[in-house]
Amino acid sequence: VLVFHATGEGGRNMEKFIRQGYIAGVLDFTTTEIADELVGGVLSAGSTRLTAAGECQVPQVVSAGATDMVNFWAPDTVPSAFSKRLFHAHNAHVTLMRTTLEESRKIGETIGERVSISPDTAVCLFPERGVSALDAPGGVFDDSVSRQALFTAWKGKAGTTPCVELDLHLNDSAF
Repeated sequence: VLVFHATGEGGRNMEKFIRQGYIAGVLDFTTTEIADELVGGVLSAGSTRLTAAGECQVPQVVSAGATDMVNFWAPDTVPSAFSKRLFHAHNAHVTLMRTTLEESRKIGETIGERVSISPDTAVCLFPERGVSALDAPGGVFDDSVSRQALFTAWKGKAGTTPCVELDLHLNDSAF
């Protein structure tokens, strides 16, 4: 078992290891690097993130962990274009920004397109009660409308890839 942290470099290395034949199956539950790629965060793994397993026919289970946020460093590093957005200070060095409804749709479309490459070796799990600790009911990033837009767009682009909706939070032990 290998753990690849969703830090940009972690996602790039996982994709590389899959392509090199070192990975037999993938549980890809934290896909936040896609949000950073599309919105401009600092932890993007690039445009090939979430493509290797499909292209190499490696079985994968994919979920939406932390797709409700975009990662930045300390607050003073956040681009001024985002100044009016909803933020959470994870710590003194990491600032998280809530994705908008439209960004959530785009993230869902992108993930759906990428998992559709190999519908026979992939399955997607949608935690309907939240995709991060901040997106729990009553949490600072709780936004069921954006979350549903993410899942709807994802499912719409996933083709015949199975997408399973679960009445759970991503961090629930049952999930």
